Amino acid sequence: MIIAAAQFLPVPGDIEANAARMAGLVTEAAGRGAGLVVFPELALTHYDLDLIAADPLGMTVTEDDARLAPVRDACRATGVAAVVNAAGRACGDGPRPAISSFVIGPDGALVTRYDKIHLFGDEKALFAPGTTEGRFTLGGIRFALATCFDNSFPEVPARAAADGCRVYLASSFHGAAERVARYAQQARDHGLHVLLANGLGTGNAPAGCGLSGAWLPSGERVAAAAEWTGTGPGDGAELVLTDVRDRITLMADPAVAAIPVEECGEPLVDVRTAAPALRVAENRHDALGNFAFLREGVLQRLLAAQESLPDGLRLQFVEGYRPPGLQRRYFEEYADELRAAHPDWDAARLHRAASRYVSPPEIAPHSAGGAVDLTLVTAEGDEVDMGTPINASPEESDGACYTAAPDLTPAARAHRRVLNAALTAAGLVNYPTEWWHWSYGDRYWALATGAEHALYGPMERDGQ
Repeated sequence: MIIAAAQFLPVPGDIEANAARMAGLVTEAAGRGAGLVVFPELALTHYDLDLIAADPLGMTVTEDDARLAPVRDACRATGVAAVVNAAGRACGDGPRPAISSFVIGPDGALVTRYDKIHLFGDEKALFAPGTTEGRFTLGGIRFALATCFDNSFPEVPARAAADGCRVYLASSFHGAAERVARYAQQARDHGLHVLLANGLGTGNAPAGCGLSGAWLPSGERVAAAAEWTGTGPGDGAELVLTDVRDRITLMADPAVAAIPVEECGEPLVDVRTAAPALRVAENRHDALGNFAFLREGVLQRLLAAQESLPDGLRLQFVEGYRPPGLQRRYFEEYADELRAAHPDWDAARLHRAASRYVSPPEIAPHSAGGAVDLTLVTAEGDEVDMGTPINASPEESDGACYTAAPDLTPAARAHRRVLNAALTAAGLVNYPTEWWHWSYGDRYWALATGAEHALYGPMERDGQ
């Protein structure tokens, strides 16, 4: 996944204008392959505490505020998520607003809200501190949220790393390059990929200096925006992008295997007879017909997803259930290919790399009957541009098999967005290294959704 930090000079107090500018930057970022855009601290109003104090009702927003509609619409239209930082109206009976990050998902709905915990200087008189950590999962990556002064407390990124977060998103308003440079040490100390969206312009603090950027877990800076001087034309808008695909939680991650399974006993059903409305790929077969079986609950969700597709498009089922023995063979064969290509890799690295493309047999969603490989076709059954064929490996596709891969054709990106929207709304989750692989009820689904346990475990089909 490509993620972006967006810096621009907001119009002080003009929420409508700033939301429209954010929507434009979301659209621009989508065109450059980004799946997530992060905005600076209080960018919706500009970092001007006097403005907010003078009109606390007009300068604060809720998650469903109509003035955020342009951003929600842009996220929905592009399939890109956005972290919008604003003065968030008080929750419940609280008398004061918060400095909030609203995470708007690729479907335009709220994913989570984070309220800044550590307030600085004059912020304490106007805002209430948050009380909960900022966390969310998108595209198989667990993200942490923090706002400006939060980042001065080493325990904040330390807790993020301990919670399994791989990428740390900072919305800030720093006035000095020296303060921005500290994020390199933060990345190194906690093994996090760090993205900073820093503000521009004068407010109640020293002028925001820009210099938004990204740092690898090694501390290396891999992206940097310009420093703001206030002398250039326009609003200083700039996007910096960084690739975080190596931060995806893979099937081989111990967190996946640690998910308990409480087998619900739901049967496997043959999609060819149980769901005649679902198109099955004609070139898929095996002697026992295993490929065409799926847990009943997964099939019902596929049918619901198909009903939500735009006119002229249908799902095409390619493979569902895979016996554990066959899964083991696939995994070992691919690991052997990687071993031959990379004789210097140790066993752990081979296991992890193989899991990008074939699930380890002990936790494989296909062997639980909870996973399905599928694509989109026209109403006549013709395949559409999805960027790669189904089952294209990372090596042969040069990484284009990743769901959020950059450099796709506009048509492929649009088709993946349609597929993602329909299946996500139906309750399935994607394995982000394979755009075609979706599942429900398995261990990876449980980890991605926060479920306490998986519903389906590996099974042998009767009659094999």
